[in-house]
Amino acid sequence: MPKKSRRAKAKQRARVAKVTQASQVAQEVGPQQARPVSAKIQSPTRVLPKAQDSTSRHQYVIPELKRIGIVAGAIIVILIILSFVGIPGW
Repeated sequence: MPKKSRRAKAKQRARVAKVTQASQVAQEVGPQQARPVSAKIQSPTRVLPKAQDSTSRHQYVIPELKRIGIVAGAIIVILIILSFVGIPGW
C-alpha cells in the first residue's frame, strides 16, 4: 500500500496549523469576546487522473517492456539452438 503523498501531508499540517492559530487568537482576545471555533475537516474528494497525467508518470514502461521482450526472445533462441546441438551422452 503506497504511502501518503507529501502534498496530502502538507495540506493536513496546514489545516491543523490554521485551527491552532485560530484557537490561539481566540485565547489572546479574551474569554468574553472569544467566539467558538468550528473546524470542519472536509473529506478529500477523489480526483480522477487525466490521460496525459498517467502517460507522463509511466513514460518508462514501454521502453522497459521492449527490453524485456528482447531479452526473452534471446533466451528462447538460445534454448532452441541448444536443443538442436544437444550434449552427447545425455
